[in-house]
Amino acid sequence: MATAKNGGLERVLVLEVARVTEVAAIAAARWRGKGQNKAADKAAVDAMRQELGRVHIRGKVVIGEGEMDEAPMLYIGEKVGVGDGPEVDIAVDPLEGTTICAKDMPNALAVLAISEAGGMLHAPDIYMDKIAIGPGYPAGIISLDDTPSKNVERLAKAKGVPVSEITACVLDRPRHEKLIAELRSLGAGVRLIPDGDIAGVIWTTDPGQTGVDIYLGSGGAPEGVLAAAALKCIGGQIQGRLLPENDEQVRRVVEMGQKNPRRIFSLEEMVSGDVIFSASGVTDGSLMSGVHFRGDFAETETVVMRAKTGTVRRIKTSFRNIGSKMQGL
Repeated sequence: MATAKNGGLERVLVLEVARVTEVAAIAAARWRGKGQNKAADKAAVDAMRQELGRVHIRGKVVIGEGEMDEAPMLYIGEKVGVGDGPEVDIAVDPLEGTTICAKDMPNALAVLAISEAGGMLHAPDIYMDKIAIGPGYPAGIISLDDTPSKNVERLAKAKGVPVSEITACVLDRPRHEKLIAELRSLGAGVRLIPDGDIAGVIWTTDPGQTGVDIYLGSGGAPEGVLAAAALKCIGGQIQGRLLPENDEQVRRVVEMGQKNPRRIFSLEEMVSGDVIFSASGVTDGSLMSGVHFRGDFAETETVVMRAKTGTVRRIKTSFRNIGSKMQGL
């Protein structure tokens, strides 16, 4: 069994979850730099699905890859696991940063979060406006109802530094041109990233290492829930507001139980109860090293966290005799 008697998820699942993202990372890493986004994504999906099938859970995917980019999916509602364990919700992004991987750029990840049943928001695959900061700040210091300038100014005051020493992470997209201009006119720094907004949110938890204080802008709603799962484990604040773009997307939001399609979700509304979050590097990056192939060996680095205990583990693993199909992983 994988549920603790005193509530929450059993500790043994920490290593099981880490193994799932390790296998997905190795599969994706074989496609680094080959310019084939979908092939890399499919390899990660297939590997993650296969490894989840070995875990003693009755899992249901509540956050999966989506229709927005016609990606191969671990689809929402899919049942995974051996089927003889506890009921859990699962959120996955087998390859966070498909374009990053295809171009062999930094910070591509394989990501998974697992919670007690009902512990994660069933967010549809549409855009979500997000704002996030790391731990150590007063509650309510950020709000999507305020302008980016007000949020950055409050953050700078709370940190005890001038605005010029605050750096915001923003996805490099045309839709963010006004946001970027506002931040720069304020005097704040802007770290533009080509993809991978889960990593962007997580960077806010350690500004001393990453140089990022706040995440702002819109990206995928599923990625927002996954990022919230990470912040649930290691601290921080995040808000998300769904951004349906047409009547069909509004219908999907309502069908998933959200009566107000434009409401703001707090961290606790996106992720509640105990949760385990795991991310394995596909390419080298700020958070961790990517997969390194050395002959018939593959070396991975994974960060795996648990909300109940606040534990953060960094795991370096060496796989022997991986073979072309990674048999026996």
